[in-house]
Amino acid sequence: MGRNLIETLMGALVLVVAGLFLAFAYSATQVRTGGGYEVVARFERVDGLNRGADVKMSGIKIGTVVEQRLDPERFLAVVRMSIDPKIKLPTDSVAQVASEGLLGGYFVALVPGGEDKTIPSGGEIKFTQAPVNLVQLLGKFMFSQGDKETGAAAPK
Repeated sequence: MGRNLIETLMGALVLVVAGLFLAFAYSATQVRTGGGYEVVARFERVDGLNRGADVKMSGIKIGTVVEQRLDPERFLAVVRMSIDPKIKLPTDSVAQVASEGLLGGYFVALVPGGEDKTIPSGGEIKFTQAPVNLVQLLGKFMFSQGDKETGAAAPK
């Protein structure tokens, strides 16, 4: 009887520690939206951008990517973001998908515009810029260098 009680207590202790670890991981990653207002942006591509990715302005996190889906009519990627309610985005702001580095993840960088009017909750950021595809860029660089070395004309 005593052995079963010890095993039950140890099992309960393991479950409590696992629960504390999950609570810590959730609070440390800041995945929750934080109760901000939501805006939408449409991109040609969102290579590597994931749900929960940061939304930054001037390098400071001001929001989170909540959802991304494909618009079946216009074939654009629709990204819904939750923005800190203290930050009011001008209507001519620009959203771009940016990379944290060569091997890093992607985030949405917002560049504020100069308009006095602001984007309301549920509004849309009209001006967007898709991420630079590094593989295509590197391929173009390599092939353009090869043409210079051999003296061959570049294909049109």
